[in-house]
Amino acid sequence: MAAAAALRRAAGAGPRPRGIVTHTGPPRPRGPLPRTPWTTRGPPPEVLSRRAERRPVREQVELDTVTYEARQHRVPGLARPRFPAWQRGWHDPWHSPGPRYEDMALRKERGCFVCHQRVRMLEGVRQAQWLTKTKLVQGLPPSVLSIVNDPAHQLQDQDEVVHRAIAHARLWETTEVAPRREKYCPVLLEDLIHLCRLMTMKYPSLAKRMLARNYRIAAVWERESFLLQVRGLNGILMNSVAPIPPVASKEEILATEEHVLETFYPISPTIDLQEVNVYRELNDTGFKDGYPYPHPHTLYFLESANVRPDRFRPEQLRAKMLMFAFGNALAKARVLYGNDPKVLEQPIVVQSVGTDGQLFQFMVFQLNTTDLVSSDGVKNLVWIDSDQNLYEKAQCVPEVKKRVVTKPAGIYGVQPETFKKFLALYLHGAV
Repeated sequence: MAAAAALRRAAGAGPRPRGIVTHTGPPRPRGPLPRTPWTTRGPPPEVLSRRAERRPVREQVELDTVTYEARQHRVPGLARPRFPAWQRGWHDPWHSPGPRYEDMALRKERGCFVCHQRVRMLEGVRQAQWLTKTKLVQGLPPSVLSIVNDPAHQLQDQDEVVHRAIAHARLWETTEVAPRREKYCPVLLEDLIHLCRLMTMKYPSLAKRMLARNYRIAAVWERESFLLQVRGLNGILMNSVAPIPPVASKEEILATEEHVLETFYPISPTIDLQEVNVYRELNDTGFKDGYPYPHPHTLYFLESANVRPDRFRPEQLRAKMLMFAFGNALAKARVLYGNDPKVLEQPIVVQSVGTDGQLFQFMVFQLNTTDLVSSDGVKNLVWIDSDQNLYEKAQCVPEVKKRVVTKPAGIYGVQPETFKKFLALYLHGAV
């Protein structure tokens, strides 16, 4: 080895490079390309024309696909066979592909924007106000506040029974250590409504009410150039034999003509609404003619999803409450006064309560007009009392530090004012 290296040095050759020699000769230039007509102006037109010419396509020979149909089991390397659709011989509505959207009888060229129970409005209550032509008033109306502040309209030992109802829903209803929201939220609402029913002995007209679940509402209206619709399932509706009397006076209704609705340009007012072309322009209260409890009273909404992203935020929940309270009132107005837009002689009032098991939202909506195309003229009214805590915390598991119970299990921070408002909305119209 040493002798071979000495011979190479004597011949003038350098040391052998280590590794693999990829190329020989001078190194490639690493700088910018030289300035030539091709690098500055591109290839000439005749070269581009030759590149754009269509080259003859080779004649393709169709080959038969070899499948494993004859073997009746899967074989690696063979194609999957395609069988014709199985014909039952009779029409099965659950397994029928149905017609195409273009061939449906209810298809229309004009799109309709639908608000259903899973619509989350980006702008919240402001967007719902514009869609329903409604003026917002903070707080509850005076007719409801008078019931709240009157001790005669309260239960006996009210604070104690409310605390017991909360403890029943959060601590006693289940054998789990910490009950899930989808479990205790409906139980809490049922317990609070049950406490309100105890006032039936004092006010017999409360017995002429009925709770309805899984009913479907449908209401259609035009707002400027948009065709809007509220439809589908929504909350639990309490109906009554007699309607709720109007909350605002005629002077307050006429004063809404000067109110200017807030816009949120450049955001479209129909953002987050579902646009459909297959629809029916239908106004339906969800109940047949002759139903003994024809008037909507209060809507109850539950946000009981266990996962936080699946729940509506408070602002989105209030917008949903406003849209469906408006939908129920509008559908009832179509039944009573027809489809012609007008200012109602007797406004229709619908209340709404929303909760996630701890935080409550209260709303009173009054439908004053069905002339909703223009933003001028009389507007509807809504009163909202938002973000009212019924209690601060439900301690399902006691806190123990150094073998000492520092905070026992129980309900902490019960706020009686929240249940007073819940009870006042229940008694509204019967007191």
